[in-house]
Amino acid sequence: MTTPIVDFVRRYAARGGARFHMPGHKGKPFLGVENVDMGRLFLPPESMDITEVAGADVLYDAAGIIKESECNATALFGSAHTFYSAEGSTLAIKAMLATVAMSLPRGTRPRVLAARNAHKAFLYGAALLDIAVSWIYPTVPAHICACPVTADDVERAISACAEKPHAVYLTSPDYLGNVADISGISAVCKRHGVPLLVDNAHGAYLHFLSPAQHPLDQGATMCADSAHKTLPVLTGGAYLHIAKDAPEEYLARAGDALSLFASTSPSYLIMQSLDLCNAYLADGYAERLADTAARLSGVRAVLRAHGWVVPEGEPLKIVIDAAKGGCTGEEIAVLMRENGMEPEFADRDFLVLMCTPENTEQELVHFCAVLCSIPLKAPLSAPLLPLLRPVARLSPREAMLAPAEVLPLSRAMGRICAAPSVSCPPAVPLVVAGEEIDAEVLSHLSYYGTQSISVIKE
Repeated sequence: MTTPIVDFVRRYAARGGARFHMPGHKGKPFLGVENVDMGRLFLPPESMDITEVAGADVLYDAAGIIKESECNATALFGSAHTFYSAEGSTLAIKAMLATVAMSLPRGTRPRVLAARNAHKAFLYGAALLDIAVSWIYPTVPAHICACPVTADDVERAISACAEKPHAVYLTSPDYLGNVADISGISAVCKRHGVPLLVDNAHGAYLHFLSPAQHPLDQGATMCADSAHKTLPVLTGGAYLHIAKDAPEEYLARAGDALSLFASTSPSYLIMQSLDLCNAYLADGYAERLADTAARLSGVRAVLRAHGWVVPEGEPLKIVIDAAKGGCTGEEIAVLMRENGMEPEFADRDFLVLMCTPENTEQELVHFCAVLCSIPLKAPLSAPLLPLLRPVARLSPREAMLAPAEVLPLSRAMGRICAAPSVSCPPAVPLVVAGEEIDAEVLSHLSYYGTQSISVIKE
């Protein structure tokens, strides 16, 4: 009997390459490693993989050790309460939406105003909860992963709604490192009496910068963080933060909302890594983070001196506009792999690295050397691909629950999208379930290499 998954992971780990991708621990041992200073002994992961035995508490109905650990995280992040997720920010995002829905009068259909670059987890949550979604678009063209909406954009979008939305939903930081003006946008939302929900999957570390830049620090009502993306937490570890000024109903119903979508068998390995991360964050993390941010700023300066276009953005990402250097992001990714490095994301236009204090100085120097060995060329000509605005024929729920079939793009013109056709990363759909597939949609899908799409059966 073959074991292909185990074999691949062991081969990948044995190579010992530089990991410029999530998770944030970068393959360094935190859980179950011998460390005299921190009082931990080596134990195989299986020995620590338990279920809800006596004394182990119950996630989402915590009253013992899990509640104590969540209270530690609550104090670290300055929230009203921080809930753990062992199923990533995908669960936390759905729970944010469900918390809003559960807090509305009975029979009220939730209405959410969302920036167009929402992760597909948002769409799945909207479908399951039958949320009416309206989109906010930026005033400037943007990559599929980006949707740089401003406070003015949000003001206009709220004012244009026939009925006041029950929440505004943003993704910040986005996959290309852009950080929204959460402070300005939250002020707009508060003026209209609308809660602000933020998918902060890539920014769990932002609270520990000086000054703090976490969405909670800037006025968000609820926030979903993927702890594992930028902190030394096992993949799947995440937080749902409730702000101190959030409606009381949100704090009361968030646990129920998490339970609505969560497994009844959460991973205690993931929860242990979240628990251990509290000690990591409390023990000099802010200083290590500041040092790492300074080193990465130096990396960007070196790359720019060579001629690469490196946009500004969040401190722990390195984003390269590869097309402006005369190559594709995929071509750079291939060269990185040949030199023992793996990026987080690459497409025709961009290369993205996610870094943490666990990336060594040696890894960063090696990356710079490889990138600076690439001769730059004339910029690649590329079409301007603004965010799409297809016509919505059905709600996400109606479309996702309808009978569907998969067709090649050549036969999809005029059909209605049944499900987001996008992988993770970046998991930002070009066309949303329920929207009509027109010529512009087909052009975008072809540009990004999509060959087929799920459509509603006629």
